[in-house]
Amino acid sequence: MAQKQFKPATPVKTTTGAKPAAQKSPETNELHFIFDKGNYKLLIIAVCVVAFGFILMSGTTDIYSTTKIVIAPLVVLIGFAIGFFAIFKKPSVS
Repeated sequence: MAQKQFKPATPVKTTTGAKPAAQKSPETNELHFIFDKGNYKLLIIAVCVVAFGFILMSGTTDIYSTTKIVIAPLVVLIGFAIGFFAIFKKPSVS
């Protein structure tokens, strides 16, 4: 069966596109970042502390040394804690 063509009784209005958003001047359009400079410094410190902990874990040939079993995992956990603090720290309001 062939489909019948449907013709609306009233003309259909079509839009040519969305209206452009109102343009703001560059002076009033400030960028607000989630993190500030202090957050990024703490994140870099956290990555360095975690990397140092993994270097301590690779250490000497002695598998059961205190450095590998106790100190290195604590250093890695401290690095992760610094990273979490850096993420959750609110930027200073200036």
